[in-house]
Amino acid sequence: MTILEIILLSARKIGAGIATFGLAGAGIGIGIIFGSFLIGISRNPNLKDELFKMAILGFALTEAIALFALMFAFLILYA
Repeated sequence: MTILEIILLSARKIGAGIATFGLAGAGIGIGIIFGSFLIGISRNPNLKDELFKMAILGFALTEAIALFALMFAFLILYA
C-alpha cells in the first residue's frame, strides 16, 4: 500500500465522518419540532389535530435530510 492510497483511504473515512454531522442536525431538528408541538398544544389544546399533522410533516422532512446525510456517508465509504 502506497502513501497515496493511505492518504485517500483516510480522506474517505474523514469525509464520511463529516457527512454524518447531518444526522446530529436532524436529531436536533426533530427535538425542536416536537418540543414546539408540545408547547403549541399546551397553549391551545383545540388545535391539537392540526398541530399534529404539521409536526408529522416536519418530522418526515427532517428525517429525509438525515437519510440523505447517511446515504452520502455510505457513498463516500463504499463507492
